[in-house]
Amino acid sequence: MNIVIIEDEPIIRNELKILLENALYEVTLIESFDHAADCVLQTRADLILLDLNLPGISGLDICTQIREKSEIPIIFLTSRTSSMDELTGMLKGGDDYITKPYQAPLLLARIAAVLKRTNPSASNEVSILKVKEVELNLARGCICYKEKKAELTKNELKILHYLFLHAGEIVSRLDLVEYLWDNQVFIDDNTLSVNVTRIRGKLKLIGIEDFIETKRGMGYRI
Repeated sequence: MNIVIIEDEPIIRNELKILLENALYEVTLIESFDHAADCVLQTRADLILLDLNLPGISGLDICTQIREKSEIPIIFLTSRTSSMDELTGMLKGGDDYITKPYQAPLLLARIAAVLKRTNPSASNEVSILKVKEVELNLARGCICYKEKKAELTKNELKILHYLFLHAGEIVSRLDLVEYLWDNQVFIDDNTLSVNVTRIRGKLKLIGIEDFIETKRGMGYRI
C-alpha cells in the first residue's frame, strides 16, 4: 500500500513518513504543491494524507483537482478544527478529516478503516502488528492471543504500539514517556509504571506470561 503525504511542515512530514513506514506502508512525499494533484496522479497511490494550509494553494483545491480524475481515498490531516472546515473538506470529496495534533495509533486505525471501506479487496494486515503469536489490533484497540482478546485503553494501546514497533529492542522508560508526550498525552514515570502493570494483568488474563520484559535500569522489551 502506497500512501502519499502532502504536507508543508518538514518535521510533521518526516514524522508521518517514519510512522507509516514502521507500519509497513510505502510512502511518497509531495514537497512541491503547485502541481501536487498531477504528481499524485502519476504515482500508484492507494491513499492521500492532505494538509489544508499549503503555501500557494489550498488543500481543498488539490482535493478538487484530484477528484476530477480519480477516486483515490483522501484523508485531510490539518490543524484547522472548525466544523465548517470539516464539512467543506468532506463535501469536496474527502474520505475522512483528522485534526492535529494527531494520535499515532488512532491515525493508523483511521487510515486502515478508510482503506478497508474504499478498497474491500485490500488486506487490513497493516492495522495488525504481530510479535510472538501476540497480535496488536490497532483498528479495534485490543490485543489478541489464541482466539482470546483483551480491550485496551488509549494509553495502553499507545504503549504497546511503541513496544511492538521496536520489538526485540530495549525501549527506555524515557522514550515511552516522550512518545506519549509528543502525542499530547501527559504521562509521568509513575503513571507509566501503572499502565505497564495493567497491561501485564490483561495479558495474563488471556494466557500471555512474561511478554513484556523489564530490563532494570534500562527499560522494557518484548
